[in-house]
Amino acid sequence: MRLKNKTALITGGTSGIGLATAKLFIAEGAKVAVTGRDDAVFERVRAELGEDALILKGDVRSLEEMNAIAAVIKEKFGGLDIVFANAGLAARSPISDINDKLFADIMDINVKGTVFTLQSMLPQLRKGASFIMNTSFVAQTGQHNISLTAAAKAALRSLARSWSYEFLDRQIRFNAIAPGGIDTPLHNKLHQSSEEARHFKNEFAKFVPVGYMGKAEDIAYAALYLASDESSYVVGTELVVDGGASQL
Repeated sequence: MRLKNKTALITGGTSGIGLATAKLFIAEGAKVAVTGRDDAVFERVRAELGEDALILKGDVRSLEEMNAIAAVIKEKFGGLDIVFANAGLAARSPISDINDKLFADIMDINVKGTVFTLQSMLPQLRKGASFIMNTSFVAQTGQHNISLTAAAKAALRSLARSWSYEFLDRQIRFNAIAPGGIDTPLHNKLHQSSEEARHFKNEFAKFVPVGYMGKAEDIAYAALYLASDESSYVVGTELVVDGGASQL
């Protein structure tokens, strides 16, 4: 029970990496709140996480909605020990396809959403809290047609360092996790058909040194380490979990 008596918020916690992390945090003793935008899945998520979990609707791009979520957390939990700013968007962005909407979607969900998550939850963060950001291995390597996502994730990496200094007096630890190719429902959204998604995954796995794509649980275990007291001496860093794709 590595998170016994701790409270946690996971944005984008109704599917994929966020949902896997919520399940693990609960199993390790934490009280968990997750956010999502699609309330059609909330009943299923509640069945998976249990009645004690908080399932909250909200868009990280809206400071008003995030402040409302913070008010619920204050009432239900009294404060937060852990925030996993997991909500994000990865999308193809060849330079010829970039327009106002694509630029705003990628930058606002990833960067503005993380800024607003911290701003709204900051009054609820207890001394010694852990704030974890979801970056990406694409910010460390040159990747084809995904420059905006890489830039947005690089911005988050920078924020992890800046905020670590800014909140040293409160002993809040800011760290990041950089996932590689993780097999989550996001890949199905990025492709026009399930067959195209399967082909992409098979081809992608050939370029991963370990020979396969990761699972959402691989990132959840990294988040567990950064959320727990075991990482109390880890500040301002980025933990890369990509099967060696950006390291070898």
